[in-house]
Amino acid sequence: MPSFPQVFFAREAEQVARDLLGARLVSTVGGVRCAVRLVETEAYTGPEDEASHAAARIGRTARNDPMFGPPGRAYVYRIYGLHRCLNVVTGPEGFPAAVLLRAGVPIEGIDAMRARRGPVPIERLTFGPANLAQALGIDLTLNRHPLDRPPLWLEPDTVVPDACVRRTPRIGVTRAREALLRFVVVPDCGGLPAPLR
Repeated sequence: MPSFPQVFFAREAEQVARDLLGARLVSTVGGVRCAVRLVETEAYTGPEDEASHAAARIGRTARNDPMFGPPGRAYVYRIYGLHRCLNVVTGPEGFPAAVLLRAGVPIEGIDAMRARRGPVPIERLTFGPANLAQALGIDLTLNRHPLDRPPLWLEPDTVVPDACVRRTPRIGVTRAREALLRFVVVPDCGGLPAPLR
């Protein structure tokens, strides 16, 4: 299946976050194909977003520089000095915005994902942004990688209707916590896969 064109990502982070629900995230890191269907995303909308790594109070830094574009690139960062998280850069080049990929339903390469994650239940395998990145073999070498080609790319898959999407406050942020910028597939909605909690 073809990947998303760059123009798909050259939109507001909020729109991209919503439209990535149901998309397929594919990794061939290490020579093995793994894929998940995205069921949870979170938007970081630009310098006015106090929860963003590129908020105006922080400015442009070596860490957040990938957020300034071009759109459709990976922004991979380390949290707690150990785990990695994958974001997709959005909006026009020069405007720092991104979508954090928070959770997916495993659909290919489950054995390889388990080998990377250890003995965890299937419902926790790719739930949470650090777990998702670990299961797919995503590390800092993929920072700035264009997400339309191997070894890591996004492609259209399942169309998720609005009735099956819930918007909530973001998780794990201390600023701008009230913003409804987390998008989640509603469990048991129209037979669609949803985050397994």
